[in-house]
Amino acid sequence: MSSLTPRKVCIVVFSRANYARIKTVLRSVQKHSDLELLLVVGASALLWRYGNILETVKKDGFEIARTVHSVVDGGTPATMAKSTGLSIIELATTFENLKPDIVLTVADRYETMATAITASYMNITLAHTQGGEITGSIDESVRHSITKLSHIHFPATELAKNRLVKMGEDPDTIFLTGCPSMDILVEENLRLKADFLDKYSGSQKKIDLEKPYLLVLQHPVTTEYGQGLKQINQTLQAVKNIDMQTIWLWPNADAGTDEIAKGLRVFKDEDRDGKILFFLNFTPEDYAKILANAACIIGNSSSGIREGSFLGVPAVNIGTRQNSRERGKNTIDVKHDIKEIEDAIRKQLKHGPYDPEYLYGSGNAGERIAEVLASIDCKAQKVLYY
Repeated sequence: MSSLTPRKVCIVVFSRANYARIKTVLRSVQKHSDLELLLVVGASALLWRYGNILETVKKDGFEIARTVHSVVDGGTPATMAKSTGLSIIELATTFENLKPDIVLTVADRYETMATAITASYMNITLAHTQGGEITGSIDESVRHSITKLSHIHFPATELAKNRLVKMGEDPDTIFLTGCPSMDILVEENLRLKADFLDKYSGSQKKIDLEKPYLLVLQHPVTTEYGQGLKQINQTLQAVKNIDMQTIWLWPNADAGTDEIAKGLRVFKDEDRDGKILFFLNFTPEDYAKILANAACIIGNSSSGIREGSFLGVPAVNIGTRQNSRERGKNTIDVKHDIKEIEDAIRKQLKHGPYDPEYLYGSGNAGERIAEVLASIDCKAQKVLYY
């Protein structure tokens, strides 16, 4: 393409995890002479209770083209479906005004489905990261549905790439780039300073970062709606039994979030003198540092499996949310059971760091994705390849 006519690439960020997984792509697109970045931020990424990231995005030097408010409060399967519908309505207006050549969407959240549907019906070329992976929850169905709507694919692993081909996608549209969140792990100095958490902790008691600590992220499992409170209480009790200083992040906005949040609030009120500190959000770089220096990551976030394997951080994966996701030797899988969780944590603490495994890329995904977006032919029509 001629640099006189830069291609408009719209990237939609709907959550703190979205932003972490796409930040280096945003930067690479912004720097590319043949591309114009149109950044849209919406849904839970705009809400304080889920760690509003607007200020972080602005501090990182990105201009926000539009914001999209689309979260229907309630934290139920019905409100999640309604939020998807509202996102489609709002994104249709947004895309009509911005007129992007390509829309790039991330992974498998329900808002990602809205992005894919909207772009497809508006004849906009759709690109998708992290397709072809297998997990539990509704994310599995959403991810594969987005694959069938997408024209360009950026899988993170060789196995995921092969699955996309088996799903009938044209191999010429599939680019094995790795996961962009690995780029941050390569680029950043991951050492922690003693006062690192002061800007986040406020009036909370402090964590001594020179001593071992646990990191916990546990999100709702949408296909197990109604079990979230029981599940989070199992994890809370197991971590409390370990009696070790702990950094615990708030859950995402999926159906069941209110149950988990209730469990965390009750525990926090009853355990004021304990060793667990709760946080809403970290910047992608700060989260990378916290993860890299953790003695063990616990819960059901994919970061324990993805970034954790890259860094060699011991991980305890709880429940079905990450079922069948490719994982390294750093991960132990357990059920929602206090004793199983506690035993696995103690085993991982005894083992210590693992050798790094580069299952999800080597750390240069952002630039590779930008190059493809600048050079590939845009199209709105697709057919089953085989």
